[in-house]
Amino acid sequence: MSLKAKLARQIAATGPITVAAFMTACLHDPEFGYYATRPALGAEGDFITAPMVSQMFGELIGLWAAQLWLNMGGPAPFRLVEMGPGDGTLMSDLLRVGRTVPGFLEAGDIWLVETSAPLRTRQAERFKTADIAWAETLDEVSTGAPLILIANELLDCLPARQFVRTEKGWAERLIGLDTTGALSFGLSPLPEAAIPPLLKASPIGAVVETAPAQERLGRAVGERIGADGGAALFIDYGRAAPEVGDTLQALSRHLKVDPLETAGEADLTVHADFPAFAAAARTTGVEVTPIVTQGEFLKTLGIEARADALSRAEPEQAGVIDRQLHRLIDEAQMGALFKVVAIYSPGLSPSGF
Repeated sequence: MSLKAKLARQIAATGPITVAAFMTACLHDPEFGYYATRPALGAEGDFITAPMVSQMFGELIGLWAAQLWLNMGGPAPFRLVEMGPGDGTLMSDLLRVGRTVPGFLEAGDIWLVETSAPLRTRQAERFKTADIAWAETLDEVSTGAPLILIANELLDCLPARQFVRTEKGWAERLIGLDTTGALSFGLSPLPEAAIPPLLKASPIGAVVETAPAQERLGRAVGERIGADGGAALFIDYGRAAPEVGDTLQALSRHLKVDPLETAGEADLTVHADFPAFAAAARTTGVEVTPIVTQGEFLKTLGIEARADALSRAEPEQAGVIDRQLHRLIDEAQMGALFKVVAIYSPGLSPSGF
């Protein structure tokens, strides 16, 4: 049996499912989910993340975290947490730079928050000699000490619902079955009372996505920082202002594929809703930085100077380093599509904004 067949059987028995439920099944179904069974990261996999593009990315995030720790007065202990650490490249680069800051790693209680068993195995192989703890949720990370949390390309994996404005009114996009029994998108009309205010002003034909899971995470991180202090840095591709549009996509071997045809076999994402995520965090009483582009953030942290230093140290790699730099900061590549925001305790001043 495949995930498509499993979902088709479920839908035939109980009715259509939301896009959010479909995303959850595709990514986390214990038998067939992408992250539960077959995550494929890197150049030879289905997608590549910024830490895999260049060591410069993780190094600058490491310096960001170390400077934040110094600004906090160098607390010991503190929780150094990465959510959604993938193959561990970002944390590996962060720790390498962290060793140059006296006391930073010694004070850090390091946690990786990972739901994927195959990825936890890869991370454990990479960090055989490091003192690292694993958790499946942020709630499992020990409390009682300040938090420095990093999350790169996590929000886009959290499930979203989709709504469409038709000539007859608003409807939710669902996944059901067509006349052949195959998975198919369809619409279910919404009663007026169930329509969120944001949707009411959208034009006919508009697709609007809401991501309650992203908002819940924003509140959870805000509550944790409010209780223990510290800051959290989130980097992802997504929107910096409310906007309409269908952003659901499935990636296989770096190519977009049909999400219904490749259920459980491809990475499935939506754009991060940074405004809603940030607003949810603010409700807990913490501070939130402006939402900036990845290009702006990395340039403010000094990535161009770092690239120049690497090129001078290894002249034969100058061309490669230059291409890596432009992939990370160029507006036509990752520089503009990817956004950055930090949640932090009142009184702190995170770098890069």
